[in-house]
Amino acid sequence: MRYVFFAVIICLLQLFSLGAAVSLRWWLQPWTTPTLQIAVMIAVFIISNGLLLLSASKLLANSYRWVSGWMLVMHFIILTAGLTGVAYGGYLLSTMVFSSSTGLLITQPPETIIFGLRVFAFVLFIGLFVYALYSAYVPVVRRRTIHINKSMQGQLRIAVASDLHLGRLFGNRAIDRLGRLLVEQRADMLLMPGDIMDDNTHAYAAYDMQNNLTTLCDQLPLGVYATLGNHDLYGHEQPISDSLRSAGVHLLNDDVLCVNHQDQPVWLIGRFDNHKRERVATTELLSQVDTTLPVILLDHRPSDIIEHSKLPIDLQVSGHTHDGQIFPANFIVRAINRLGYGYEAIGLGHFVVSSGYGFWGIPFRLGSRSEVWLITVQSAA
Repeated sequence: MRYVFFAVIICLLQLFSLGAAVSLRWWLQPWTTPTLQIAVMIAVFIISNGLLLLSASKLLANSYRWVSGWMLVMHFIILTAGLTGVAYGGYLLSTMVFSSSTGLLITQPPETIIFGLRVFAFVLFIGLFVYALYSAYVPVVRRRTIHINKSMQGQLRIAVASDLHLGRLFGNRAIDRLGRLLVEQRADMLLMPGDIMDDNTHAYAAYDMQNNLTTLCDQLPLGVYATLGNHDLYGHEQPISDSLRSAGVHLLNDDVLCVNHQDQPVWLIGRFDNHKRERVATTELLSQVDTTLPVILLDHRPSDIIEHSKLPIDLQVSGHTHDGQIFPANFIVRAINRLGYGYEAIGLGHFVVSSGYGFWGIPFRLGSRSEVWLITVQSAA
């Protein structure tokens, strides 16, 4: 399976390189010689495969970011070329004339139109980067009210921020922004269902994020609760767990906890990500709680939603998918998951899969958005 994955990556990289090279050649035509255009096309393939070799040989630090960043550049070049082609096609359709003798005729576009298309392509390329950067760093609040078939006093306002991936590119400012959002939204508690750190605690410690995270935890009346995702389990589980607990985060790693809300118990259950093979089954965790009371589950991946929809779980919050992060991967994510993103009432419970508050690898989102969910839970009675 691993070799199939690498084969797919290599093939995709070559296809991206071909598309980007052809698109660049078209854009450069008015200003360069054919020889230089071919040299640029070759350079694209050299950069792509050079980065791939450096990544495979582990000679390049943070190689996944360099490869991902280069693929994003090529992807945006291809998207720009495609959208420019659509604009050009629209122009040709609008200028078609009809002759009784020859039928439809397409008039030759003037040079100003061709030049304008290249200017449009350049502006669009820059615009995609600006918009994708904005979508990664400026979160939106998604609001949802759910009614559960259990007795409950008042309303419980739950904030959900998954997949923070705290690291060099997403740190103290993001933590402080999250704190301000939660205060503005009057959230009672914050749930963080996995991938809180970006693989390790190096940047977390270097930029002294603990003080900011502690301040965030102190701002929530009922506290902050989290479970670990796959990126938290890549060899640094213990330091990540210690750092989160030191900041005041309540970790629920295959564990249950009863929280008092308006003098009524609410059960929280947290599961390890399935990267940890020996994790406890959900049914075993449920046996430790009173399921006649509200039950909320944190499960990093949404892969067990069908099974969980048959259990007495009122609300499950998940992340992991990032809603694909970069278009068109969001369509793939939604195709392979029962619920790849968003909210749905399924079976006995309510399910929310967040695109995440942070991002993975590179600070760009297209077709997805950095977000915080605010879920208001109340009794249906």
